[in-house]
Amino acid sequence: MAVVAPLLALLYSVPGLCRWLARPYYPLSALLATAFLLVRKVPPLCQGLPSQREDGNPCDFDWREVEILMFLSAIVMMKNRRSITVEQHIGNIFMFSKVANAILFFRLDIRMGLLYLTLCIVFLMTCKPPLYMGPEYIKYFSDKTIDEELDRDKRVTWIVEFFANWSSECQSFAPIFADLSLKYNCSGLHFGKVDVGRYTDVSTRYKVSTSPLTKQLPTLILFQGGTETMRRPQIDKKGRAVSWTFSEENVIREFNLNELYQKAKKQCRLREGGPEEAPTAQAPARPDQEPKKDK
Repeated sequence: MAVVAPLLALLYSVPGLCRWLARPYYPLSALLATAFLLVRKVPPLCQGLPSQREDGNPCDFDWREVEILMFLSAIVMMKNRRSITVEQHIGNIFMFSKVANAILFFRLDIRMGLLYLTLCIVFLMTCKPPLYMGPEYIKYFSDKTIDEELDRDKRVTWIVEFFANWSSECQSFAPIFADLSLKYNCSGLHFGKVDVGRYTDVSTRYKVSTSPLTKQLPTLILFQGGTETMRRPQIDKKGRAVSWTFSEENVIREFNLNELYQKAKKQCRLREGGPEEAPTAQAPARPDQEPKKDK
């Protein structure tokens, strides 16, 4: 059983791995993340490289390179403790591996370091991470439509995500938010998104920072009656975002999605059914009709 379970998990993940490999971002990132390993270990690339080993073998790591790689492994393990999706794990591995590769190449030869840094910059400018394109029930707002839609029907509750395409955290949260929209969307509870990286006046209006070092992306805001009633992550008195994990369980618990969904469904049924009909009043007697006893 201990052998069968990992094999089944591997077979289950094969379609997802194939989809990743079909996108150029992931194979190229993997190539850049393992560039120093290939240069140092694969002959004839390693022939003629300088080495600080006692035996002078240029195709093996020296003690300083081993220290750097061990330090990289420790950082990746610490960062991945807070990762939720597979994309976040892989993104952390790629990012810190590229940083370690740059340090190792500069230590080996400044020319190789400059070449590797140039390749990373070209890759960053030309190859963007793939956006989530799966099923969802989300309405995308612009700077002109968000206020109009929130005020259109005050009975509708909105959960709006403020995101930016360049943010890796937003890209990792996209499939989670899409899955929530498929489970909880109804006529009284809607899900929306607005790109604050594109519409900067929206970020100013709703006080969502778009700085590259910000921890406010993504930001989820709950609107009830057209007014903000809750947001995550919260902002402290100094204007800094309080650390919060964007997992599906946290969103359901913090925003009381189950309760909001049941309440919205109940209100929808009441609106569709309408008020109960009052009992019909007895028609008054016509003036020309006489009581039976007079007859």
